[in-house]
Amino acid sequence: MKCPFCSHNETQVVETRVAEDGDFIRRRRQCGACQKRFTTYERPDVNYPSVVKKDGRRIEYDRSKLLASFKLALRKRPVSTEQVDSAMERIEEKLLNLGLKEVPSSRIGELVMRELKKLDKVAYVRFASVYRSFEDIDEFKTLVDEVSR
Repeated sequence: MKCPFCSHNETQVVETRVAEDGDFIRRRRQCGACQKRFTTYERPDVNYPSVVKKDGRRIEYDRSKLLASFKLALRKRPVSTEQVDSAMERIEEKLLNLGLKEVPSSRIGELVMRELKKLDKVAYVRFASVYRSFEDIDEFKTLVDEVSR
């Protein structure tokens, strides 16, 4: 690892810690030349499948877009951040376990709906009403009746 201060190529790891959630490793390093210390973070490099949109475009998977959808559906609902994080992890794990290079956006939408239905029925209906693009009130009523059971 190159020193960010003097660009010397030899640095030594002084301390290593695993983050609380176990998602990354934090390393304190010291430069062999200037003796300054700095921190590096080691995270797994995971390749999620590309997302194929309805119009055929292919885009990179973006966790922040998925999280934004969750937050919008769950706005002012009694669901904790930990519950949302767990739902996100389950969806991402399913995406990775598919073993595909591409996944239709509709598949991701269905995974989101499944998780929202477990977390909060109102959020599920909010998301489904936008995601499914209902043509009339009867389709929406059918969804609400389904959730009410």
